[in-house]
Amino acid sequence: MDYKNLSTEELFKIISPSSPPRQELKRRGVIRTANIVGEIGEFYTKKFFNKIDKKIYTTTKKLPNLTLAAPGTKNVDALGRDGKIYSIKCIAGKNRTTGSFWYPDKIRKNIKTFDYLIILMLDFEYIVDKILELSWDDFSKYKKYNKTMNNFQISVTNKMIDEYKIVYKK
Repeated sequence: MDYKNLSTEELFKIISPSSPPRQELKRRGVIRTANIVGEIGEFYTKKFFNKIDKKIYTTTKKLPNLTLAAPGTKNVDALGRDGKIYSIKCIAGKNRTTGSFWYPDKIRKNIKTFDYLIILMLDFEYIVDKILELSWDDFSKYKKYNKTMNNFQISVTNKMIDEYKIVYKK
């Protein structure tokens, strides 16, 4: 298909929620909400932590198995068998800022809403480049308040990448 000859509207249709690839990903249970980058992040987290791909098993065999939480659960994306709570954020391309962390009053008071933060960094083709794991204390060090959205976010910096646990690196 020559994308250069398609109209903008035709290109939108190809990437729309009703497109065959998006519908197939929905059928497979990969996409459960409208947040496609977040859904891709949760898919890869499950794949890496649950050792689904034998090619990456040797680099991830010490990670705990995770069960994804129900869609829409704020700050809780997965649960470990050991009872630990995981928040999963996914960033793609050059975007280096995570999505939102809710319950800002709890976060300000340092009331833990998760045990670990998993940050998946995707390349421009939505393939995993790196996976970082931060503890609640690590998150607390790097969180930034977004006044407009009344929530917290994390900007992923090279210093942060160097400082924290890299679960996987391409």
